[in-house]
Amino acid sequence: MGTVFSLDVRGGEPTAVRAALDEAVAGLHQVDEVFSTYREDSQVSRLARGELTVDACAPEVAEVLELAAEAERVSDGWFSTSYEGRLDPTGIVKGWAVERAARRIAAAGASGVSVNGGGDVQLLGTPGAGRPWRVGVSDPLRPGGLAAVVSAAGAAELAVATSGSAERGAHVVDPRTGRSAVTDLVAVTVVAPRLTWADCWATAAFAMGSREGLRWLESLDGVEGLLVTAGDEVRCTGGLAGWLG
Repeated sequence: MGTVFSLDVRGGEPTAVRAALDEAVAGLHQVDEVFSTYREDSQVSRLARGELTVDACAPEVAEVLELAAEAERVSDGWFSTSYEGRLDPTGIVKGWAVERAARRIAAAGASGVSVNGGGDVQLLGTPGAGRPWRVGVSDPLRPGGLAAVVSAAGAAELAVATSGSAERGAHVVDPRTGRSAVTDLVAVTVVAPRLTWADCWATAAFAMGSREGLRWLESLDGVEGLLVTAGDEVRCTGGLAGWLG
């Protein structure tokens, strides 16, 4: 998927957790093989060219496309799996894959799991008694600095996802024009229970711009956001402060 993954696993019976960890890593490689738009022989590339049907693909393809359709509905079309008229589920695959890997390890008995895929993180359980997981949110305008620190205290599961132009340039597309999104934002960070959705919502809100993006994030249950504009203005949803620390 063109990025670095890191996994931090705590507790559980070592043999079972190690086996689940190996399965989770193998699963991430499999996701890349199935969904990569950079591989001509991936199932998604072949599906986009009309060489395969969804039914002929791995069952995960139908699952991801159904989730993407839901994300498109909830975002009123601001999230899309179409890029230049071609199927491209990249915007949802990474978050879904990271969340799936984390849940696979937790199901094996780990008491705390953190899986980070290119800065987007799924947290489950805790790293230790009385200690919550904490995630630093990079400051998009000050390399090496932090815009905030998110604490998962009190949550059995929490995800943090960021979309923006600071590191990868203008890569977020406005699905209504097919061109790079024209936005006053440089970054949107979303905090939600599941990374599958946090990843989608960060992308959609970034494309919307600060005013509409903030309004829309406020309308979603269990979702909080931090938006940074090119003018160095920080806007937050009303409940974000409860997750900072």
